[in-house]
Formats: sequence, structure tokens, C-alpha cells
Amino acid sequence: MAVHIEKLSEKDKKEILAILQSFWGDSKIVVHNEIIDALSLDGIKAVDNNKISGICHYQISDKECEILTLASLNPGQGIGSALLNEVEGFALYSGCHLICVTTTNDNLNALGFYQKHGYQLTTLYPKQVFISRQLKTEIPEIGYHGIPIRDELRLEKMLK
Repeated sequence: MAVHIEKLSEKDKKEILAILQSFWGDSKIVVHNEIIDALSLDGIKAVDNNKISGICHYQISDKECEILTLASLNPGQGIGSALLNEVEGFALYSGCHLICVTTTNDNLNALGFYQKHGYQLTTLYPKQVFISRQLKTEIPEIGYHGIPIRDELRLEKMLK
């Protein structure tokens, strides 16, 4: 697979929206008690055979880069890892000392993926998803593996 990474562009919006809708229900995500439209964020895409095969949105603030979306359309093929490596490199180049991501308690694949890539669990936000549901009522009660979605977990990695 010959995947290459590119910055998202305006011409990608329709396809990116479809990906966001398939993973998060729409382009709006809730993080830290705030609704964020992922389409307004900086991001990168993995491209294979002229088709988008993965996306990652992030924001940088105070020497910290936060990953807000990361999705691979073909899991297990290194697309997520390629996106993660690229955003980590960009964060380091931008002067960031830390990169972080927040996910929910049911997302065992994400928890494993990030830990495999050197991220450590740093914070548990018990019952945070109950608060998030007040902002985005479409967040389901039950998530991956039939696990009730209740809590958020923050993972961090120090950049060298």
C-alpha cells in the first residue's frame, strides 16, 4: 500500500464530512465541554490510489498539540500510524512538547492503539460523557463492544 500524507484542503470538505459522519455522526465533536466543528480544524489525510483512506484533525495551543479526530477507513493497514507519525512530527516542528488525545471508555481499540504508540493514560474524567450528551444528544448510550459510554480518558505523549 502506497499511502502518502497531505494537508486537508477545501476541495476535500465533502469527502471529509462523509468520513466524519460515519465515525462521529456529523462534523461536530464534543471535547472539554465544547462543541467543535472538525471541518474548521487543521488536519491531514492519508491518500492511497487518489482516494482518502484516513483523516486526522488537531489543534495546537500553548506548546501542546491535541488530536481531535483520527480515523482510518482500512484498519490494520498502518494508515492510523502514518497519520499519527505525521501529526507528531508536525507538532514537534511547531514547538510542541506534548501531544494528547481524549477518547471514551468504550473505545478499546483507540486505547490500545495510542498506548502501543507510546501514549500514557494521564486523566480519567468520570461521567464526562453525560455532560457531553447535554451538548450533543446524538452521542449513543452504548458504544463499542456493548460497553456503556460514560467516561473520557486522556492520553499523553511527551515529544522529544
